[in-house]
Amino acid sequence: MRQPIDTCRRLFAAAMIVIATSAAAAAQNVVIIVNGDPITALDIEQRMKFIQISTQKAPSRTDVVNELIDEKLKVREGKRWGVELSDAEVDSQYSSMAGRMRQTAEQLTQNLAKGGVHPNTLKARIRADTVWSQLVRGRYQASLQLSEKDVEDAVPKEGEEQESAAMDYIMRPILLLVTPGASPAVVDGRRKEAEALRTRFKSCEDGVSLARAMRDTAVRDQIIRNSGDLSPELRKMLDAVPVGQLTAPEVTKLGVEMYAICGRQASKADSPTKRKAREAVFSQRFEAESKRYLNRLRRQALIERK
Repeated sequence: MRQPIDTCRRLFAAAMIVIATSAAAAAQNVVIIVNGDPITALDIEQRMKFIQISTQKAPSRTDVVNELIDEKLKVREGKRWGVELSDAEVDSQYSSMAGRMRQTAEQLTQNLAKGGVHPNTLKARIRADTVWSQLVRGRYQASLQLSEKDVEDAVPKEGEEQESAAMDYIMRPILLLVTPGASPAVVDGRRKEAEALRTRFKSCEDGVSLARAMRDTAVRDQIIRNSGDLSPELRKMLDAVPVGQLTAPEVTKLGVEMYAICGRQASKADSPTKRKAREAVFSQRFEAESKRYLNRLRRQALIERK
């Protein structure tokens, strides 16, 4: 009796292996070939999951397929012109993207995995987008150049009237160091020290010396920040601090930080509204050139659907 039972078990196990292998093979089935480069059912499934978790909307299969076709065309065209990204460069951009989301690369990978998405799905998009941006900017540099009239014409008149000229803020960061993991009482003590320094700080010339004399305090090199790079809220906060005084203390991961406002001066750079207009005009031109370029590649491509 033992032998028939063992035989049945082996047959059942073999059948399960066949079923699992068939399912994996089905996922790897080539659905489309773009100039010799395959797009599999798994590629489509993974991209659909990624878009679902990143936009909270279910994408259409047609849109996903078109996106993957476009990416194949972009990367291949980049290679033709010598515009390529190494795996290390892609990984670096992946880490930078995670940082902007206040995550590590490992945490981003873990969060993608929760939605059933492999990190290579996102990395493939990063590679294609970066290569394409460099390629379009390089090949169509002349047509992407903007004149000052182009930008001025795009500035809303009401915004131009309400907004002051661009400003450069000259600052010295001052950091009262706090050991990682320090107790709230220690952090609060350092905050009180910062407030005391803020009361005594009357000019950058004298105040910086006071700060340097304090224990565990770092006075960093002078920095200049343009108003066009700052949010309206931050500009308003900096404008409210008289020259020669400190901003309110802020607790960071390194300690308690303040900025000495050492000067303000008119900037030759664009005002925030003008910069926004410049970016909008450039984006419109870039998208137009990109669309024409990609449409031409599609017409010339050999796209075979299985």
